[in-house]
Amino acid sequence: MLQSMTGFASAKGEAEGYSWAWELRSVNSKGLDLRLRVPDWIEGLEPQLRAALSKALGRGSVSLGLRISRTEETASLALNTVTLDTVLNALSEVESQAMDRGLSLSPANPAEILALRGVLDTASSEGDMDALRKKLMSEVPDLLKAFTEMRQTEGAALMSVMQNQLTEIETLTAQSAEIAEQRKAEMAQNLRDNLARVLENSEGADPARVAQELAMIAVKTDVTEELDRLKAHVAAARDLLAKGSPVGRKLDFLMQEFNREANTLCSKAQSVDLTRVGLDLKAVIDQMREQVQNVE
Repeated sequence: MLQSMTGFASAKGEAEGYSWAWELRSVNSKGLDLRLRVPDWIEGLEPQLRAALSKALGRGSVSLGLRISRTEETASLALNTVTLDTVLNALSEVESQAMDRGLSLSPANPAEILALRGVLDTASSEGDMDALRKKLMSEVPDLLKAFTEMRQTEGAALMSVMQNQLTEIETLTAQSAEIAEQRKAEMAQNLRDNLARVLENSEGADPARVAQELAMIAVKTDVTEELDRLKAHVAAARDLLAKGSPVGRKLDFLMQEFNREANTLCSKAQSVDLTRVGLDLKAVIDQMREQVQNVE
């Protein structure tokens, strides 16, 4: 199934004297870019979350946030005297260095010091933290499931849009083929007229050489190969969409090929009608390429 790189999921939970809220969101990216904002005092949580996300997701700029708070009103706290001593010594050194340079610093208040990491610890046992981490990790599969379902819903909408765009490209390619076929007789007559004009105004010109040059010009203005490749690209794009994600990278490359053929078609057109259709093709291709950027 086709998946979009855009998605969002949230969840809430409560256990072990804590309550928490998850938020998982993503936007498009060339690769998988994970950004986690989770409490660092739960040892081992971030590596496990990163591993779970890497396994489940292929592409996207993914942000995971986890906010945790105590639900117990009388949470047991403990002062980490070793960390406090280190912090106070560091503050003293900073003040000393500032005074040597003639700088005046405002004194730190106790609340600011207590807020520093590691100074004030909750008196939770290692077993409590293990239980909390396991509980949190047990919710990750459901969070990822909701997230993936939203990405698939977005992917289904993208697929519908891109299928319509492929149909439009196919229609414009067919119109280009009709115009190219209709102009063949006109171009052949123009080449004959040009050949006669050159021979009339060029004494000693080799008729065979002049005819060869004009034939080369005719080959350079032929758009048959470009139209054939456009048809092949449409078929290839439909096959990729049918396979489902992850096909975003392949589709992105294919859109570059679409654009190349449309550019060549316009440069060879030498016809107002064919140029108009070529420009319409470029517009649809650019629109589809924007959609492809969101495909995983």
